[in-house]
Amino acid sequence: MNKSSKKKIIKSLINKKVFKFKKFILKSGRISPYFFNSGILNTGNDLIQIGNLYAKEIKKTNITFDVLFGTAYKGIPIVIATAIALSKNYNINKPYCFNRKEIKKYGEQGKIIGCKLKGKVIIIDDVITIGTAIKESISILSQYKTILTGIFVFFDRQENKCNNMSAVQIIEKKYSCKINKIITLNNLIKYIKTKPKMKNELNKIYSYQKQYGLKNKIFKLNKYQKKPE
Repeated sequence: MNKSSKKKIIKSLINKKVFKFKKFILKSGRISPYFFNSGILNTGNDLIQIGNLYAKEIKKTNITFDVLFGTAYKGIPIVIATAIALSKNYNINKPYCFNRKEIKKYGEQGKIIGCKLKGKVIIIDDVITIGTAIKESISILSQYKTILTGIFVFFDRQENKCNNMSAVQIIEKKYSCKINKIITLNNLIKYIKTKPKMKNELNKIYSYQKQYGLKNKIFKLNKYQKKPE
């Protein structure tokens, strides 16, 4: 995806308030000055666009797979939208499934909804911070003796997990599986740097990155940013 396309996506996400800029406590316990909430993308048109983006990225990689797996909960509408887009746009008709947070003990029972988990699997999620949801998904996949062939997320927060390695780097190294990102924090920062009215938001993101970002991902001060106190 070229820079112009990413810029348009980020502009749209900010306008729709998918990106929110205030103090948030993340699942990781970190206090972040911004948040990515894919749940805001909840109209039919939104889902069509999301599905198209994921399907395009999957097609571009030429990864072979048998099943699309969505992480509960925000990965569920995304995996459905992606399956539809793959079928409609590229004639790739593959089944999908997703997990429950709790095992259902009545009716059809079980922890998986949709197709059976088997063969080669792609994991679909919305955002990665320290990788907890994706690791949980990989654990589920291992119970069904599947083969993980790809992971796709919309937004990578590019945060440090440990030993100056990001969650992405740790997962890719441990599971020998590439994580494909549609946009990253780097893309978001580059966009915000062109918006003088967002200088306060930019300064707070820089300060957060100084604490939790990879050393090689701490971006240079720009003319709007004050040095951290």
